Amino acid sequence: MQRLLSYICLLFLCHKINVAQDLSPRAYWPAPNGTMVAVLGYEYSFGDILTDPSLPLTGIDSKISAVYFGYLQTLSLLNRTANILIELPYTWGTTAGIILNPFGDTPGQRDVAGFADIGITLSINLIGAPSMNIEEFQQMRSNPWHILGAGLKVVMPTGEYKADKLINIGSNRWAFRPKLGYIFPVNERWLIEMSLGIWFFGDNNDFLGVTREQKPIFAAELHLIRRFAPGFWAALDLNYFTGGRTTVGGELKADLQRNSRIGGTLLIPFAGRHAIKGGFSIGAVTESGSDFTTIILGYQVLLN
Repeated sequence: MQRLLSYICLLFLCHKINVAQDLSPRAYWPAPNGTMVAVLGYEYSFGDILTDPSLPLTGIDSKISAVYFGYLQTLSLLNRTANILIELPYTWGTTAGIILNPFGDTPGQRDVAGFADIGITLSINLIGAPSMNIEEFQQMRSNPWHILGAGLKVVMPTGEYKADKLINIGSNRWAFRPKLGYIFPVNERWLIEMSLGIWFFGDNNDFLGVTREQKPIFAAELHLIRRFAPGFWAALDLNYFTGGRTTVGGELKADLQRNSRIGGTLLIPFAGRHAIKGGFSIGAVTESGSDFTTIILGYQVLLN
């Protein structure tokens, strides 16, 4: 049972309203081959937050909740530690603001509820984490290695979307994010994790009767992680992202994103196979785009 605690700290599932704003510590920390984890979580975001920063709205006040379901399976790929993660969020909430139009600005509000876009991520550790059984993982855990990992996340346009509505839950487009992550073990208790990723977006060809395009978003993350006991850890999280300027109906919008968020994460295991995970994030630097607060609480269970 002690061994189970040491690797039930695999993931920080968190459906973000804006995909570039993820803060995901320990994304490349390995686990024994065949590990299966199920996750149920809740996220609450409030403030100046929109599903799409290019929308002609100002004075935004949103209160958005999401319940997310996830499943992670580790496997051996080219004799390296790899995993596949599936995320399904259900979102509801209210967004109020001022609709900008040439005939006079008007107040508006929309209540939404429904399933958001499904995300699937495949990750593999390229250096420092070969495919391992439990005993081999225990040896690695007591003497952490330098780890280089890579991943590809795909967000599919499966969420609820109404073409005649300004605010939607789903994005009605595909999105892809290749990502590289590096774990630097300072010692047995402290880890530094860094990552770089780029989001690429397909076109939304049914955005209020026109086509919406978006340029790539470049995102970087930095995590300082403290390990207290098997499966019990905390992290200080920081990110920076820039890009994402949109073109709507052939018109280039002044909506370049160039922001940073800071937050924290805590995982506490209990009863051998279970863990509770909490987290928060706030805007550290918001030069353009959304400025909001997010609080997250999750439960995860080891299935094998």
